[in-house]
Amino acid sequence: MASEQLVAFKLGSEKYAVSIAQVKEIIRYSGANKLPNTPEHMEGIINLRSKVIPVMDLAKRFGLVQGKARDKQVVIIESLGLEVGVVVDEVTEVLLLEENAIEPAPTVTQMGELLRGIGKQGERLMIILDMDKLFSKEEKELLQNVG
Repeated sequence: MASEQLVAFKLGSEKYAVSIAQVKEIIRYSGANKLPNTPEHMEGIINLRSKVIPVMDLAKRFGLVQGKARDKQVVIIESLGLEVGVVVDEVTEVLLLEENAIEPAPTVTQMGELLRGIGKQGERLMIILDMDKLFSKEEKELLQNVG
């Protein structure tokens, strides 16, 4: 049976995950340089080893209540040929889920197209994001011009 390795993280009290194949690295978040005329959820840019990386706050992007985590982290992902940092409250674990432990995402939410599925680990549920669908066409263009 096939399985998938995921990086799990928290946004507020909710648990999310992304495929480890898209994760380049995880760093501590110490702020970003804000760019003018960008959406509220775009934190700005950071310099990571002489590379400019755009950074987005996922909680703001999803309209969630901001977590109280002081030591936020940035997960650097590669999506559609771009490297983008996403701010999360806390990366919790790397886990292996069997294919049968991932159910299709419900379509009752506005976020439906961003979800790859719902992962089940015992009694816990986690929302598995499709990072390739996270950005709108306009955001992709903005990110390409920044990164």
